[in-house]
Amino acid sequence: MEIRSINAMRGPNYWSVRRHKLIVMVLDLQEMEEYPSNKIDGFPERLKAMFPSMYSHRCSEGCEGGFFMRVDDGTWMGHVIEHIALEIQTLAGMDTGFGRTRGYGEEGVYNVVFSYMEESVGRYAAKAAVRICEALIAGEDYDLSEDIQEMRELREADRLGPSTGSIVAEAEARGIPWIRLNKYSLCQLGYGANQKRIQATVTSETSSIGVELACDKEDTKYLLEQAEVEVPRGDIIRRERSLEEACRYVGFPLVIKPIDGNHGRGITVDIQNYDDALVAFRHAKDSSRSGAIIVEKFITGDDYRLLVINNKLVAAAIRTPAHVIGDGKSTIQELIDKVNSDPRRGYGHEKVLTQITTNELTQKLIADAGYTLDSIIAEGEKLILKDTANLSTGGTAEDVTDIVHPANVSMAERISKIIDLDICGIDVMTTDITKPLSETGGAVLEVNAGPGFRMHLAPTTGLPRNVAAPVIDKLFPQKGDTGRIPIIATSGTNGKTTTTRLIAHIAKMKGYRVGYTTSDGVYIQNRLLMTGDCTGPASTEFVLKDPTVNFAVLECARGGLLRAGLGFKKCDVAVVTNVAADHLGLKGINTIEQLAKVKAVVPETVLPDGYAILNADDDLVYDMRRNVECNVALFSMDENNPRIKALQRLNGITAVYESGFVTICRGEWKMRIMKAENIPLTYGGKAKFMIQNVLAAVLAANIQGISNEDIKAGLETFIPSASQTPGRLNLFEFNDFNILLDYAHNPAGMRALQKFTDELESTVKVGIIAGIGDRRVEDNNEMGSIAAEMFDEIIIRQDKRLRGKTEEELIKMLNDGIKSKDPNKKTTIIPSEKEAIKYAVKNAEKGSLIILCSDVVPDALDLVKNLKALDAKGELHLID
Repeated sequence: MEIRSINAMRGPNYWSVRRHKLIVMVLDLQEMEEYPSNKIDGFPERLKAMFPSMYSHRCSEGCEGGFFMRVDDGTWMGHVIEHIALEIQTLAGMDTGFGRTRGYGEEGVYNVVFSYMEESVGRYAAKAAVRICEALIAGEDYDLSEDIQEMRELREADRLGPSTGSIVAEAEARGIPWIRLNKYSLCQLGYGANQKRIQATVTSETSSIGVELACDKEDTKYLLEQAEVEVPRGDIIRRERSLEEACRYVGFPLVIKPIDGNHGRGITVDIQNYDDALVAFRHAKDSSRSGAIIVEKFITGDDYRLLVINNKLVAAAIRTPAHVIGDGKSTIQELIDKVNSDPRRGYGHEKVLTQITTNELTQKLIADAGYTLDSIIAEGEKLILKDTANLSTGGTAEDVTDIVHPANVSMAERISKIIDLDICGIDVMTTDITKPLSETGGAVLEVNAGPGFRMHLAPTTGLPRNVAAPVIDKLFPQKGDTGRIPIIATSGTNGKTTTTRLIAHIAKMKGYRVGYTTSDGVYIQNRLLMTGDCTGPASTEFVLKDPTVNFAVLECARGGLLRAGLGFKKCDVAVVTNVAADHLGLKGINTIEQLAKVKAVVPETVLPDGYAILNADDDLVYDMRRNVECNVALFSMDENNPRIKALQRLNGITAVYESGFVTICRGEWKMRIMKAENIPLTYGGKAKFMIQNVLAAVLAANIQGISNEDIKAGLETFIPSASQTPGRLNLFEFNDFNILLDYAHNPAGMRALQKFTDELESTVKVGIIAGIGDRRVEDNNEMGSIAAEMFDEIIIRQDKRLRGKTEEELIKMLNDGIKSKDPNKKTTIIPSEKEAIKYAVKNAEKGSLIILCSDVVPDALDLVKNLKALDAKGELHLID
């Protein structure tokens, strides 16, 4: 078996609009296509023995054991691999269960699709599942444990931590979109100009001064002392020679820790003598960036964490370091193993509690207590295994929020203002949190910026607290605020780039700061910032991450949808221009109906109160209305289209071309925007397909609340040109002839171009065309056939990218199409686009029209502009 490709979906996609995290593996079964599971001796038995837990897989049978029934009856290995990939992720602590296996369009080749939680794990699971299946087929032993551990480690390396994850989950629950900005914990909540940022539990509104203070324990302690907050007596030293005097000043027992430490690093507690203090000092030095060390009084009592968000105490927990309690029979190692067998404990952050590891520090603490790992401790004796109470080192937490004394609540809230932190964790040591610290002799030990939420979200005992909610409340204080910006997404086979540009132009004229993506590049306020085909999710995120943008118009093409899905989960308006045969036979999309399903992903992501704008003249596009969960608006070149009339009777919104006007209708009431012939983009009304693009654009603008006057102003100022519509009907008038440059790249686009050029006067029409390597033979044949109808003379050039075909193959496909229509058509072959254009210009008859169908628009535009400059100076004859 051969893996051809593995793609990870990260947003709404062809396989599922709702399940965004999917692995799509293209798998060639090769000879295994002839061997379903029931034709391999012992395969079902070996599969069940390795994965007894797979009995829960219901599969299409709809009952437990359903998948095993399919295996017994005979199913193909792609289906088996799908289930293995899901099961090994579950065994690694990532319970995920969506999958499907479908034919790719080639014999023995399948799309194996399954869900994942972390992309790196999903990709690993795809490869591992194939290896496991091959071992099962061969009857070879296979050790699953290595794969399971590798997936656990990948998950811990890539996943968001519990604190960040909880904030993101709360944002999602409120409809606030988010984007991860780096491989760590920096995340964006909301889009564009309305975004907020978090990094773990530090927010874009957190005071940098507050963070600096919290990271400087000396300054923190000084400010708290000045504010009459109970803090332990202490001293700050930097050199070993100062330690003895500091110990005398503070008095034993001591705590020694680095001044800039965090997460318990470099801290030693309950130091009873100078020798131990010296060891602790050196340990703290190793963890200190500044070299400054705190020596302070060790306060007896329990370790409490008070969490304050937006100056309000929202949670409190008592923390206990990792420990074991003797039973008089078991060794310390056996007691640790018993604690770790608690199903609530897992690897890293995968569960509520973390397993206890026996590292060097643990062994030192055991040795200091006079034991080894093989020692048996007395029944009821408690042995501390870590020197801090952090959950990440195996500690436990109990929620005590409801019993914190009001004086301590007030103190914590006051401290958050003194240190100036919107989110802070205050570490308190006291014997009884139900009494004021002044009565118990307790003290505030630390104030932490970016405190961990895990102990409050899922305490070992006590009530879990949704501490992420007040974070979101602070970042988005207005009820219903989702941090979104308007998003208009466009899709379709032809016209989507021009429609995108026109919508963006109208919005910009209205005053919005617009970011938009096209097949030419990404633009922020008409400034080109990325070049190339930018119609995929990465380009979408580029716009949505830009903090200057408050209106997004996003072109969404099939390539990005099939490669990774959409770069957003929901949009406000989706436009589908049309669906025509294009790129068929690629990426498993072999029919126009499948292509329509790809395009339909975009309208299916529209918010419930948004609109899907569909072409009522296109059956496949019109049928998309059946699966949307939003309002539908229609446009048509025929005001009497029955579909238009039906929606108008329901008081719906439509846009039609009627009596020469571009008109918006609310119900049956007409609002004429302007005459089509007066819209520059339509070339005096001759470019009918441009009128169709205008209808879709004005409908989108109207739905977004832009006035008809502003829409008209936008239409009047959107001039078809190399600057505003590069490669889309760019007409260059030379002294003796004209050049029309267009991106027409499929039969439907060529037909639309033909209708337009048929209305243009010229003595002769010369077409410069190219075959496209990732189209079917019949598509290139048809392009040649249409060209034979359109042009008096044809020049066949070659694209820069052959896309899997040879130059000879592509020329033959076009020539076959040309000859089928007109065997005597004058045809010249000039592979270089540059040379083909120069040849056409040199040999142009007076009054002729040269029509250039180009795929690399910037290069062609630059050459034509240079030729026009020469023509203006009367030097066109000088071209080499």
